[in-house]
Amino acid sequence: MSATASIDFDMVVIGANGDLARRKLLPSLYLLDLDSVLPPGRIIGVTRHALSTEAYREEVAEHLRIHLPEGAFRDDVWQRFAERLVYAHVSAADRASYGPLESLLGERPDAERVFYLSTPPQLYGAISQAVREAGLITDSTRIVLEKPIGHDLASAQAINHAVANAFPNEDQIYRIDHYLGKETVQNLMALRFGNALFEPMWRAEHVDHVQITVAESIGIEGRGSYYDHAGALRDMVQNHILQLLCLVAMEPPARLDQTSIREEKIKVLRALRPIAERDVHDKTVRGQYRAGAIDGQPVKHYLDEDRVAPDSTTETFVAIKAEIDNWRWAGVPFYLRTGKRMQQRQSEIVIHFRAVPHRLFADKAGAIQDNRLVIRLQPNESIRLGMMVKVPGIGMKLRAEDLNLNLAETFKQRTPGAYERLLLDVIRGNATLFMHREEVETAWRWIEPILDAWSERGDAPRAYMAGTWGPSESIALVVRDDRAWSEQLT
Repeated sequence: MSATASIDFDMVVIGANGDLARRKLLPSLYLLDLDSVLPPGRIIGVTRHALSTEAYREEVAEHLRIHLPEGAFRDDVWQRFAERLVYAHVSAADRASYGPLESLLGERPDAERVFYLSTPPQLYGAISQAVREAGLITDSTRIVLEKPIGHDLASAQAINHAVANAFPNEDQIYRIDHYLGKETVQNLMALRFGNALFEPMWRAEHVDHVQITVAESIGIEGRGSYYDHAGALRDMVQNHILQLLCLVAMEPPARLDQTSIREEKIKVLRALRPIAERDVHDKTVRGQYRAGAIDGQPVKHYLDEDRVAPDSTTETFVAIKAEIDNWRWAGVPFYLRTGKRMQQRQSEIVIHFRAVPHRLFADKAGAIQDNRLVIRLQPNESIRLGMMVKVPGIGMKLRAEDLNLNLAETFKQRTPGAYERLLLDVIRGNATLFMHREEVETAWRWIEPILDAWSERGDAPRAYMAGTWGPSESIALVVRDDRAWSEQLT
């Protein structure tokens, strides 16, 4: 791809008045402009409401003031950014309404075109076809799809097929997972493949088990109508957590390009051992939060949330024991966990290394803890390596301490948000951090039998109090293997 300075783009945000566009997309584009890394170009907001460009700009300014970090909204930058904003009144799934967008894009036929679909996934196929019929797709045009791509394998395949009918070149389709844009996730690649210390240890001979936790203290935040039909397994595990698992477990790619990395991630997904119905009880836990307290404030029962069915059996918590059947990871369990209304917001990957083979020190020296590599994704992005050290003084006393790399303290600069990095990659035409169709569908092939088994068994999700680490059964999931979740070891 050519240098950023030579790119000229038109990004068409379809669903520009939606929550995602207001909270994430437009603030991220503004911050790129603030940092002077956003190439020349326009941002075309598209909704079905009649609105002038000036009124649209006023709306964007209002939401930027709300959602940008404190001090980031500057009048001089806003004036520059506002000139990029254009509005088109279009009903995105209705080809007949595309006249205003055709006129706008026709003004700059040589600009790189990006269509960002900030809409419900069930509209992806119809919008793609309307864009195709309007003659708006060039050889370099790209389309960005937000998760979830379907609610099961069949619906994911249907969406992928419908979009591919309009965009037959898979390289033009960017399926976004914002977790892949996080700074610490990027650092995982550097950690593994840039350090001779870790790569030889990154295998079953030296790793006892791996934990991946994405815990949220928030509830469903007004998304009851979506979440009550999705649940934690579809909303988080099928995409975010399995993508993190792939980056942890994949083989070193031949090159750091989109094709090589995608190929290695797909191999991991294909190697995941299926969880059969007979194993679901022992290898999965599903929970649903009850009323409790977080940060000293009372929070309601999930069934009392807006637009949630009073008899809902939707899970707000999932824990899974996953296993990868290949040479590198045979016998190493991957414990996956995610939940709403957990004790604290915390996303991290923990590599638990095997114990030393022989205890050299006397018992009075203290307990020896296994080495742990903790990759914290949020909040306070950091990488910590837990090691045993001698306590200063006479005699041999041991204590576990961390070698700690705090990214904010070490580099003392603003870390770009995940959407900032990914949006710039879309504009540049770099699909390395985006999902291939085969990744999405292979992930569903592994997830769907779990959903089917839960449905067949008909068991209600296990209750857990808001403000805790989930149902007690999730503790039993790891205790049965003589292990413990990381927060229990601190």
